[in-house]
Amino acid sequence: MKILYAIQGTGNGHISRAREIVPLLQQYGELDLLVSGTEAEMSLPQPLKYRLHGASYVFGKTGGIDKWATFKLMDLRQLWHDMRSIPLKQYDLIVNDFEPVTAWACRLQKVKSVSLSHQCSFISKKTPRPAKWNFAELIFKYYSPTDDHIGFHFDRYDDFIHTPVIRSQIRNLEPSHRGHYTVYLPAYDDRTLVKYLKQIDVPWQIFSKRQKTTYQEGNVQVNPVNNESFNQSMASCEGLLTGGGFEGPAEALFLQKKVVMIPMKDQYEQQCNALAASRLGVPVIHEIDDTFVAKIKAWVEDDNIIKVNFPDETASIIENMVKKYAR
Repeated sequence: MKILYAIQGTGNGHISRAREIVPLLQQYGELDLLVSGTEAEMSLPQPLKYRLHGASYVFGKTGGIDKWATFKLMDLRQLWHDMRSIPLKQYDLIVNDFEPVTAWACRLQKVKSVSLSHQCSFISKKTPRPAKWNFAELIFKYYSPTDDHIGFHFDRYDDFIHTPVIRSQIRNLEPSHRGHYTVYLPAYDDRTLVKYLKQIDVPWQIFSKRQKTTYQEGNVQVNPVNNESFNQSMASCEGLLTGGGFEGPAEALFLQKKVVMIPMKDQYEQQCNALAASRLGVPVIHEIDDTFVAKIKAWVEDDNIIKVNFPDETASIIENMVKKYAR
């Protein structure tokens, strides 16, 4: 059997989940990997068959998307070329993690594919989202359209939605409490974060997309993004201050860490994630302003730990997917 696994390369969550799924897919046949997008620091240990430019957004420095940089990054001619050139009919199973080039190439070449992603959970109307309809709903529907869906979210909102994939690397960690707090907010400049966090008298370990070397300023340490270092920091922290992503908060909750989320401005998916997490009890801050320090101090002083049940079902999910959808 020949399998193609197409992965979105914007942010680290998709790559993080793929690290767990790739070895499982390899048990069922010859696996080719495709990654499109340009904004992930993490990579896969396995070689890629295809590395495409794709369609990514660029993180800004003040809590949102850098729209001008995102526009400049777009290459519609290359996108169209890639859609037409990927030889999809050779594969018995095409698995898609919110990757647009392969999804639309499947439509053009009349080949079926199945989504295995967090984003496809929003196909269900039962998945939490703000009451007011948002134009970004069309992105969930048309950005990476597939024939079938296997979704992941904080809870089982529908019959095709599973709880998060927690990597074995995380499941095997021994959580501890060494007093520091871990920070991953890629849409904010680390200098902005340092200015505020210095005012809260606990150790902070920031992981920044913009730094290549570590530096220390008072009680705040700023590090370049590194998977191993981040995992160790999170495993031994008191809590995680993070954006409105999915995989990072899910892993921290699994490790029984306190979590506070700051979803990106004008990023509808992150607003939806934050709403779902808030229903579990996770505090959400919508912007860094004059009230930010007081809110973070209150979170630091709060000892409430949210209990979650994220069982290890990934192997059975992959087995059932192969049986059901492979040609």
